[in-house]
Amino acid sequence: MEFIVEKIGMSRTVGVPSIPVTLLKIVDIKVCEIREDGSAVVAYSRGKKLNKPIEGQQKKYNLSKEFNRFAILNKVNNSEVGDLDLSPLESATIVQSSFNTKGRGFTGVVKRYGFGGGPRSHGSRFHRRVGSIDNAEFPGRVQPGQKMPGHYGNKKNSVKNEVVSFDKEQGILVVKGSVSGPNGAIGRLKVVK
Repeated sequence: MEFIVEKIGMSRTVGVPSIPVTLLKIVDIKVCEIREDGSAVVAYSRGKKLNKPIEGQQKKYNLSKEFNRFAILNKVNNSEVGDLDLSPLESATIVQSSFNTKGRGFTGVVKRYGFGGGPRSHGSRFHRRVGSIDNAEFPGRVQPGQKMPGHYGNKKNSVKNEVVSFDKEQGILVVKGSVSGPNGAIGRLKVVK
C-alpha cells in the first residue's frame, strides 16, 4: 500500500536505550478514481496556486478548492472512492519511504566528495581545488565518471525503516532512524511488511 507523507522532523524515544526516530505525517488524501490495474488517482492539499487544469480536475472529481494536487498511487487499500484507508499502517512493521535529498546547489569537490585539498599554509595556492584531472599521453582525455565540482543533492532516495508506532487520530507515523530530505518535505511511503 502507498501513502503520501510529510516529514515533520527527527526526535528520539524516552527510554533506555534511546532510539533516534523520524516523525512522518500522513497527508489527508481523497481517492478520486480507482483504475483497473489497482492504481488510484488521488488528490491532496499543498500550497499551490490554482490554474485551469487543476480547476478542471476539481470539477471532474467533485472536490473542494483545498485539494489542489493530484498524484497516482500504485496500490491502495480502498475499493471505492473517498478518504484513503489507513488500516494497513496499523499492522505495518517495515516501511519504505522515498524523498528527495536536501539540495546543496553547485558545490566543489571538498564538500561533494570529501577531497582533502591542499596545505592551508601561506603560498601553497592549492587549498580546496580539484587538482590534476587528466592522464598522461595515453589516453589523453578525461575519463568518464571523473569526480569534479557540480550539482549536489536533490536526488530521489529510498530507505527502509522499522515502524516504532502509529497514531491513527493524529495521522503520525514514527519510524526508527533517519529519512532523507528537509523538514516539511513531501514524499511517498510504501508498506513493505
